[in-house]
Amino acid sequence: MSEQVKTAEMPVQAQATPQIPPMKKYVAEMIGTMVLVLFGCGSVVMVNFAGSYLNYNLGYIGIAFAFGIALLTMVYVIGGISGCHINPAVSISMWVAGKLKTRDTVFYIIFQCIGAIIGAGLLCAIATGNPIYSVATIGLGQNGYGSASPARFPLAPVFLAEVVLTFVFLLVIHGATHERAPKGFAGIAIGLSLTMIHLVGIPIDGTSVNPARSLGPALFVGGTALNQLWLFIVAPIIGGIIAALVWKYLK
Repeated sequence: MSEQVKTAEMPVQAQATPQIPPMKKYVAEMIGTMVLVLFGCGSVVMVNFAGSYLNYNLGYIGIAFAFGIALLTMVYVIGGISGCHINPAVSISMWVAGKLKTRDTVFYIIFQCIGAIIGAGLLCAIATGNPIYSVATIGLGQNGYGSASPARFPLAPVFLAEVVLTFVFLLVIHGATHERAPKGFAGIAIGLSLTMIHLVGIPIDGTSVNPARSLGPALFVGGTALNQLWLFIVAPIIGGIIAALVWKYLK
């Protein structure tokens, strides 16, 4: 009888979840961030450029949904591989919360930035294929404050907005991915939260809440976008860290 029990248990013990190689996780983060920048920032370019010639009325609401849908779809594509951070602020927040190892955090950020640069580069290559398009005048969906803000918001309120919006965004991510949250719906909550944040943040600064998303376009646009990039790196990271600390307290 005991031998039968042992025999029946052996297949169960052998069915361990296979470990995903770290490099596959990093590449997944790179691809996810590339998609977010290409389609999110691409929607901004199409509104600013094609809207002038084709009456392409996507508008701010369309841009907000483009970012949200891009993230939502990537959650279900690479979420099971890397967790679908595709945002340095998310990775740092997860590290502070004790959910991500230091080594993985560093490489996640590196590959996210590479993905963002690739996404912005592809968008630039596509847009400049039209001789009427100009990076200098139309841009690539870069973020900015002061004269570079869509509604001319100065530095201080933009910094505060980025901290608060990122804080809310990360609270949603921590909550939606918690073990007690309804299974299978995290992507929807996270994608819609990014849409919600963009509906408020676009007039303020174009909405970053993601240092990599700001880095890619800024490198190609240069000038003011590159000079103001520091804010869209520092503020989202602060918001992410605060969210991690608050979540650890709430949990």
